[in-house]
Amino acid sequence: MSTYKNLIGKEIKFLTTNPDNDAAEGQIWYNSTAGQFKNIVGASTWSSTGSLSTARRESGAAGTQTASVVFGGGLAPNGNPDTAATEEYNGFNFSNSGNMNQAREGMGAAGTQTAALAFGGANYTTGGVLASNEEYGGSSWTAANAMNNPRSYVAGFGLQTAAIAVGGGPGTAVTESYDGTNWTNLSSPSNVPGILFTNASCGTQTAGVIFGGGYLDGFGKPPGPKAVTLEWDGSSWTASGNMNQARRRLGGAGTQTAALGFGGYSGPPTFFNVTEQYDGSSWTTLSATLATATGSMHGSGTSKSALSAGGFTAPAPNIVGTSYEFNNTINSITQAAWASGGNLNLTRSNVKGGGTQTAAIATGGQTPPSPAFTVRAETESYNGSSWSEVADMSNARREFSAFGTQGAAVAFGGENPGDTQLNATENWNGSSWTSGGNYPVEISLQGSTGTQTAGLGIGGSDPSSPTNLTCEYDGSSWTSTAPGGNLGTSRYGLEGAGTQTAAVAFGGSPPRIGLTEEYDGSSWTSSNNMNLKLRAMGGAGTQTAALSFGGAPGDKASTEEYNGTSWVTSANLGSGRSYLGGCGTTAAALAMGNGSTPTAEEFTGETSSLNIKTVSTS
Repeated sequence: MSTYKNLIGKEIKFLTTNPDNDAAEGQIWYNSTAGQFKNIVGASTWSSTGSLSTARRESGAAGTQTASVVFGGGLAPNGNPDTAATEEYNGFNFSNSGNMNQAREGMGAAGTQTAALAFGGANYTTGGVLASNEEYGGSSWTAANAMNNPRSYVAGFGLQTAAIAVGGGPGTAVTESYDGTNWTNLSSPSNVPGILFTNASCGTQTAGVIFGGGYLDGFGKPPGPKAVTLEWDGSSWTASGNMNQARRRLGGAGTQTAALGFGGYSGPPTFFNVTEQYDGSSWTTLSATLATATGSMHGSGTSKSALSAGGFTAPAPNIVGTSYEFNNTINSITQAAWASGGNLNLTRSNVKGGGTQTAAIATGGQTPPSPAFTVRAETESYNGSSWSEVADMSNARREFSAFGTQGAAVAFGGENPGDTQLNATENWNGSSWTSGGNYPVEISLQGSTGTQTAGLGIGGSDPSSPTNLTCEYDGSSWTSTAPGGNLGTSRYGLEGAGTQTAAVAFGGSPPRIGLTEEYDGSSWTSSNNMNLKLRAMGGAGTQTAALSFGGAPGDKASTEEYNGTSWVTSANLGSGRSYLGGCGTTAAALAMGNGSTPTAEEFTGETSSLNIKTVSTS
């Protein structure tokens, strides 16, 4: 008789605690403390990633999860205008590439990141349904021979040199095959049973699958979202097992025998976050769901490693650039989230502070209403659940900056109640403020980071204009860095994170820019831009693990996380806010202040742990 070791290659171990690394995958062990057999199993999860530069719906996409290209799409909920913009995804963020020759939405797509195909679709600016076809070579698009049948919201799959187009409006049931040069109408029985559109698709030219969508009105089938699944074998279509959730305008990825269907809608305002996996005959609903119910996105990748980019959400619908990665992994992932913290005693904006999520201070700012606001000097201390007022600063100020800890902080610059810019610096010792050395210039809306004895002042607005000035603080005096140590781009309303010798500066104006620069103690180096162009955000973290949240214009709820190379989107704040204070880390941050609410919010970063299950002995 075969033993577990003979079958798996590992013995059943006797342990007092569970393993803490993925080397235990496939292992069964007996946990003597719990008195149970355990093992590690795979789990499916969605996680946020970098957003598209151009928010869009009904785009095309091709490639893998870590090497994808997204092109075209609609910029409005219904029709005009459409875009020709193309963006490439590297596994972290999107970068702009060459535009398509024809702006369009609802096109068919096939291929890879460096050899993609876009065909059909609609251009609502001109009001036309298209038959045109374009090939992408990794940087630019080239017009190729058109399809035989103009159609929009068409399904497509395969490669640039071996693709299939099927369905779509205004009522085209015929299946067409592309050989890299010409399109060919395939003879009956290749026609899809019924005229489907807004469905998802994946696979190869000889083994494809389409699912979901809806039938066009007036063509012998009832309208509305469908759960149908149809398989293509290279010459004809065959019905397979229905999806569990009928839906249209959904995303898809994978192959004919291992497909993924996600999101979609049955018509506003009913959107779905449901994910289903197909095994070649039937669909299984997964526990993994999109963070936000979304429709009209496009998917790429496999059934175990997929990308969802853009689409629309409720209300309105709302066009988004939000993107998510799907992974089947042995790790159980808990997504990042914001939760309400204790209320500040003063409802105020332009507040700043420092510390950690459970030991912070908030000081200064202004209380509403505007423009008849009051500039404040009060300081409040936070213990992780509630705020208590402590000592006032010597100078009431707003639009200033602060850094440090709950017991050793620095506040400098800003504007006094007469709107005069300040260069005054104050040191906080946990109970009172005392004067420190003046900043080299009168300054406001500057960024900062560091500790009380090794701090950094970054950019801001001096009395005449935005500045790129970078200054270092030693606990008693400021030193201006040499010109080579100044920011590459002058700006105000930016944020900073990290230490005096390993800092990152991000965002700011004018105009609003998503520029990111890193400081090594002597000079600044450009890094990848933020996904959004913001100023007046909150910030937290280090040079290689930074967090930006909120910001202007308006009061944003967005959050982005920086890994030392690129920015990815994360969980939204519970309420949009700008001109706020922030502190903490990417694992545990605190957002404080806003002119409309006294509520502080606490951030818990995404966590990952082994998906350990108890093995039944029954």
